[in-house]
Amino acid sequence: FLNVKLNLSVRLNFSLKIEDFELTFLMRSQELEKAGLLNKTKIAEGGRKLRKNWSPSWVVLVGNSLIFCVLSKQKPGNSRPESSVDLRGAQLHWANELSSKKNVFKLRTVTGNEFLLQSETDSLIKEWYDTIQNVIDRLDRENPLDNVLLYSLRRAGSVEMLDHSGDEDERRKSLPRSTSNLENTERKRVKTRLKKLILKRPPLQALQEKGLIKDQVFGCRLEMLCEREKNTVPRFVRLCTEAVERRGLDTDGIYRVSGNLAVIQKLRFLVNHEEKLNLDDSEWEDIHVITGALKLFFRELPEPLVPYGFFTDIVETVKMTDHMDKVDRLKCLVLSMPPPNHDTLQFMCRHLKRVLQQSDSNRMTTQNIGIVFGPTLMRPEKDNGNMAVNMVYQNQAVELILTEFDYIFGTRGPS
Repeated sequence: FLNVKLNLSVRLNFSLKIEDFELTFLMRSQELEKAGLLNKTKIAEGGRKLRKNWSPSWVVLVGNSLIFCVLSKQKPGNSRPESSVDLRGAQLHWANELSSKKNVFKLRTVTGNEFLLQSETDSLIKEWYDTIQNVIDRLDRENPLDNVLLYSLRRAGSVEMLDHSGDEDERRKSLPRSTSNLENTERKRVKTRLKKLILKRPPLQALQEKGLIKDQVFGCRLEMLCEREKNTVPRFVRLCTEAVERRGLDTDGIYRVSGNLAVIQKLRFLVNHEEKLNLDDSEWEDIHVITGALKLFFRELPEPLVPYGFFTDIVETVKMTDHMDKVDRLKCLVLSMPPPNHDTLQFMCRHLKRVLQQSDSNRMTTQNIGIVFGPTLMRPEKDNGNMAVNMVYQNQAVELILTEFDYIFGTRGPS
């Protein structure tokens, strides 16, 4: 397939059957911005998360719509339209952290639908990103978000179907004047009611005080969580490590063996919605569930425990050949981290040192812990294609911090 940008007017007629409805998608005098082959998966519909299911799709950017076409297996080179996304009010950002693939960006619509788009070619995906973002910016200038509120409500129940994206003004001209006036009156009425509803909604703090909205733990920024708990180490981190030290230090493969994912997700939900948490309850008897939840907590931090800005410096430090210089520089970097990051890293490494003391029983060596916690505690902000190489240095950084823990966080000289 050729990926081209055609600066011309085209007429596209598509006919397809979705959920037993015959839909016709007709666009007149629309400018074709871009067309080409991308990998696509839908990860949310109306705010509800969906399982990722990647597939190649012929993508057409025309007017205010992004159209996804299914490639024909019987007739290679042919495609048929599958769904359409309206870009008015949409949001776009890079999202390599949401997939093991490289060059991934996420598109979120005003109706809560989310798509991931990907290509192995760096220049191609960047060109798509820039082109879609330019269209979104143009639509925002031409049609501010409040002008599409009613449109969003109208589409909320049929987000997968191709909407009739013809020119709205032409469509209104074809209606009887009484019908057009009625529609305009209805639009104004709904718009007014929406504005009143938004203005009347209580502030977030009031809802939190009434217990109607609880602050999340998983996925919350570390500094915000620590500020809320008035501590520099999150309460959940303390509870998990205490449970491990009470009954899991001698468990074979502690932190390396995976727990039951369904139970881990149940614990995650409880932590986010309940204030009281007893990890000694029989429901959490499997210590691997607790360690799995703790690792998940760190992986879901919007910014990892080792902040993005420190990643490159730490990798370069690990590459140094002189051990004394390497440890000195690593100590300086750790000391310059924000208090919540520094104190939580110190707390976790002190705990992992206790795990290492039982290595004869749990078979968790410094290298094993480095492999588990390297990518859990630190990662680059953007994947530059060197994932395997970065992982080696991430592991070595954790190993070095554990080996030189007393010097990095204390006053003893390096070993």
